[in-house]
Amino acid sequence: MNISSLKIGDLVARIPVIQGGMGVGVSLSGLAGAVACVGGVGVISTAQIGFRDPEFAKNPIETNLRVIGEEIKKARELACGGVLGVNIMVATRRYEEYVKAAVEAGIDLIISGAGLPLNLPELVKGSLTKIAPIVSSRKALDVIIRFWKKKYQKLPDLVVIEGPEAGGHLGFSKEELDSFTKESYDEEIKSILDYAKELEKEEQVSMPVVVAGGVYERKDLEHYVSMGAAGVQMATRFVTTEECDASMAYKQAYIHAKKEDIEIIKSPVGMPGRAIHNAFLDKVNAGERFMRGCRQCIKTCDVLTAPYCITEALINAVEGRLDEGLIFCGSNACRAEKIETVKDIMEEFAP
Repeated sequence: MNISSLKIGDLVARIPVIQGGMGVGVSLSGLAGAVACVGGVGVISTAQIGFRDPEFAKNPIETNLRVIGEEIKKARELACGGVLGVNIMVATRRYEEYVKAAVEAGIDLIISGAGLPLNLPELVKGSLTKIAPIVSSRKALDVIIRFWKKKYQKLPDLVVIEGPEAGGHLGFSKEELDSFTKESYDEEIKSILDYAKELEKEEQVSMPVVVAGGVYERKDLEHYVSMGAAGVQMATRFVTTEECDASMAYKQAYIHAKKEDIEIIKSPVGMPGRAIHNAFLDKVNAGERFMRGCRQCIKTCDVLTAPYCITEALINAVEGRLDEGLIFCGSNACRAEKIETVKDIMEEFAP
């Protein structure tokens, strides 16, 4: 099959693979820079990006806003001139400031989901930064397109379709996840791709679409390209790499996971999520509460009722305290068998 480079406006990634953003601390400058260097799009997650900084406990948001620029600068030093992006969740508190901090640091691309990024064009106005909404349905993309066209005379530079097999927080209800089949969701993907092609023709613009969620090997890329996608976004496969920013214990949790260990949980921020079952989740399911203060992350979290602070749980996991943490993952985490290198993975996907 003919696989082409991914073109996002004037940005060109030789290999049409975007490394998905993984917070907290799983995809920072190390992983993103490595992916960009070998020809993909490397993506830093801004979710609690400053958690390692001494000032984080006292001023989490202000620390995150400062560290965004620091991480982008470090990634640039590793990226060999390649394409770099950030993933910023719409549900992030003070979302607009996160976007502006990334723009000021000269980021190439902002990918934004966990809500509809309706004001994103305004936040990047006057910059060279490209913007990409994450959608899970044609309806969601239609809402964004109509709003952006009417208010900003702007279309997305890229669209990311994220399906139900993705990791972390998911844009589907528990009922939708239970009834999901790959075949039925391919129909939704096809509908979104057809809509994007119609828009490209009407507006005389290029608006590439990539597919995410359950992407793990080259045949997945070939499948979606055959449907009309320009490439894929992949996250889980990159966790078990030497370059991933997570601890070795975190990576080993993926390698040791079995299919039956991967489950859908109810996140304390009110969304379903996919994670690896562990002792921490057993304690949560037994009714134990671990809420020790608020780190100012997601707007939808109710501090008074949340069973645990998701920031604290994700930090514990990424730093290797697995029995005290939440290990987010995609549906294919159980397929990991060894530690790989980013270069080896990307060569598998290369044109």
